[in-house]
Amino acid sequence: MVKRRKTPTVWVGKVPIGGDHPVIVQSMTNTDTADVEATVGQVWALARAGSEVVRMTVNHDEAARAVPEIKRRLLDLGVEVPLVGDFHFNGHILLRKYPGMAQALDKYRINPGTVGRGKQQDPNFRTMCEVALEFGKPVRIGVNWGSLDAELLDEMMEANAKLPEPQEAHQVTLKTIVESAVRSYEWALRYGLGEDQIILSAKVSRAPDLWWVYRELARRTPAPLHLGLTEAGMGVSGIVNSTAGLVPLLAEGIGDTIRVSITPAPGEPRTKEVEVALEILQAVGVRQFAPSVASCPGCGRTTSTFFQELAQRVSSYLSAQMPRWRSLYPGVENLKVAVMGCVVNGPGESKHADIGISLPGTGEAPRAPVYIDGQLATTLKGDRIAEEFIAMVEEYIQKRYGPKPA
Repeated sequence: MVKRRKTPTVWVGKVPIGGDHPVIVQSMTNTDTADVEATVGQVWALARAGSEVVRMTVNHDEAARAVPEIKRRLLDLGVEVPLVGDFHFNGHILLRKYPGMAQALDKYRINPGTVGRGKQQDPNFRTMCEVALEFGKPVRIGVNWGSLDAELLDEMMEANAKLPEPQEAHQVTLKTIVESAVRSYEWALRYGLGEDQIILSAKVSRAPDLWWVYRELARRTPAPLHLGLTEAGMGVSGIVNSTAGLVPLLAEGIGDTIRVSITPAPGEPRTKEVEVALEILQAVGVRQFAPSVASCPGCGRTTSTFFQELAQRVSSYLSAQMPRWRSLYPGVENLKVAVMGCVVNGPGESKHADIGISLPGTGEAPRAPVYIDGQLATTLKGDRIAEEFIAMVEEYIQKRYGPKPA
């Protein structure tokens, strides 16, 4: 079990972040927030996929006016996922102008690089903190290297140039990101927010940079940290980049909430980023969301596609049943299933799972032994192996996780 870094607990709506609480999955809509129907639909889908906090862009008057209605419609649907307002440039104006929006949101995201420049930065930042204090809302101070405070960067570059051995510009940029977050954290405390109202993030695009920045933030502040690359890419590249960035930090106990910022392919659902985030947390052993299915990659011994089809069918079945099973069978998310394709590793892997099946490979007898809790339970044959194995999985779940007779 990963030992988590100790932080204050920040409550975002009814969701606790930090402290001894689980790492939370966050996502963000890409709808025009002023389009109430589209935004409600996407928040509902993200929450159903497993997102525990959802962020929305609030960039103009129409978006700000839409927020209370979005909140109301979601509550009518029974969706209580906390909503975060993502503010840039004019957040200090919108939060004062639309108190209904300020109240409806569960958290405000503040980017120190876009609140204002120079002399304007401090008053505008202070206004956002004062609104958060007035409405009892937490904030996420989110620094992003794509919108880094230019004046602070110049200050850090000038100081670096005076050193006997100046560092490279890239490293100074990373140090500026951390400095911006730390200074802003100290400002927020000075303006009245408590340690239990502030989450920090510092987004970059490369995994090694992410590691360095967050290790520094963890060393210099006690604040809960929101992890994620600012843009990871799309497809396999985006998934791999996100995984590479998040896993080392999570394994060190750094990180209290995560977002996977992958670019969805045309027509791909926004929920893909949530699916990837859940899989990352589950793979690291930080949290368990659904039963795991171990299946072999296939080789020359498995020229039939049957084991692939069964593995996919079992995975889809488990995913489809989880909304019902969560309430009926507490702990079912810890179930381990194996679907293997030949006699080499099949029996051994199946014995390591709670329930597993070893399908016949090329040239093997058409028999499929099923192991339950490490012991051979039965051997399946014929054309209904898939149906019979799925029925055994369901029976196993009922016996292990269902109500015990009085």
